[in-house]
Amino acid sequence: MPKDTYIPCLLNLFRQYGYDGATLSRISEATGLGRASLYHHFPGGKDEMVEAVLDYLEGWLDRNVLQMLRSSGEPLTCFQVMCDRMYEVYEGGQQPCLFAILLLGSARDVFHTQVSEILRDWIAAIAAVLEEAGMDANLAQQRGEDGVIAIQGALILSQGLQDSAPFQRVVKQLPQQLCTGLLS
Repeated sequence: MPKDTYIPCLLNLFRQYGYDGATLSRISEATGLGRASLYHHFPGGKDEMVEAVLDYLEGWLDRNVLQMLRSSGEPLTCFQVMCDRMYEVYEGGQQPCLFAILLLGSARDVFHTQVSEILRDWIAAIAAVLEEAGMDANLAQQRGEDGVIAIQGALILSQGLQDSAPFQRVVKQLPQQLCTGLLS
């Protein structure tokens, strides 16, 4: 099987156990691949597996969120679709964010640049929608950051409380909050 076949499984493992907790034994058991096969598909080991997962998430974000934000449309509608996609990928707040897991764990320095680029692209896409709708560039940038903070923070809070209600509330309210000052 091609190595892309294993990416969703690896994503779930790294979400559940983090970088350190996703041992080769757990990865082997979950994927059904022996260690030799794992290294055949991912010669760089666990770091390459995480990089492949991050590439997968970056592609998903680009196809499902960023391209839509870059297309012309009403800001409120664009942000509602963005939040709907975030709701789906995080299963209503039930799934943790791999970005947070990686940035707060021992692998921070290894994956910081790639995660940072993904987050910057997302913030820039939100800001561009707001700027196109007439918002000042600095405020649009701040709102883009606030939007990502709201989603990521709500995920962390929901995981910590074992209650997805905060995340669900945020994705419901965020489109309107991002558009405050744009709507008449």
